[in-house]
Amino acid sequence: AMAMYENCEIDITGVGMSDLERVLDPSNSLNKDVVVAPLDFSQYYIGFNLNEPPFDDIHFRQALAYSINKELIASEVLSDLVKPAYGILPPGFPGYNENVTGFKFDEAAAKDALAKSKYSDITTLPRLILSVPGTGGSAGLDIEVIIEMWKQTLGIDVEIQQVEWATYLKDLDEEKFQAFGGLGWEADYPDPQDFLDILFHSDSENNHGLYSNQEADVLLEDARVETDSVRRIDLYQNAEEIIINDAAWVPLWFAGERHVLIKPYVKGYELTPMTMSKMRYVY
Repeated sequence: AMAMYENCEIDITGVGMSDLERVLDPSNSLNKDVVVAPLDFSQYYIGFNLNEPPFDDIHFRQALAYSINKELIASEVLSDLVKPAYGILPPGFPGYNENVTGFKFDEAAAKDALAKSKYSDITTLPRLILSVPGTGGSAGLDIEVIIEMWKQTLGIDVEIQQVEWATYLKDLDEEKFQAFGGLGWEADYPDPQDFLDILFHSDSENNHGLYSNQEADVLLEDARVETDSVRRIDLYQNAEEIIINDAAWVPLWFAGERHVLIKPYVKGYELTPMTMSKMRYVY
């Protein structure tokens, strides 16, 4: 796409990491075309099958969450193209709670959580596999760094298994994975229900980790029919806090193509956090 943009075959393209440095150089002719986009209404995460040992233990999951230095990975590995995620709802999204702290990197807290786990003796752990979509090559440098952080902080070895995309989706739907990553969720519509209810309610078919918390379910069900918008957001934020504390997921990144090139003769093209381009005013 970058080559096509430079050859004037296309009018808009995102900028990947390999081109970012030269595009952001003020002396480069492309620099004048750079537009910084808002973060997508999306979330990238690592999920767990909560019915599978050792991920059935809340303290074990919390230990894994505490062990990931997201700030370091975002800066040094992903060139600040992402924002570390500690909650579920993205910034700017209805119901987003800027006071959510989640599990920030803390080696001492990670080791303490592991000590509280029924799997504190890591020599007795089963073989641990993190499944990601792919057919060879790197599973993603961020995933590889996370695996190494788990090993360095907790002494836990986790293997990466790449699965062809169609098979990955089938196995995900059938809850065949111990742990799964390399994927995200993008909002279909700007409402907290599209993340929290769809992904975490006990009866949802998209609850691939089989997370179940009766208190969270009640809050999510109440929010479905609550007509007071302020009260409704409160219900969702309370449910999100429970889900985060249970470490049902490890939220990783709020992402999106942060840097975009747009030809100067294209007018009225607005970059939005939703995936659909708004073409009405473009000329």
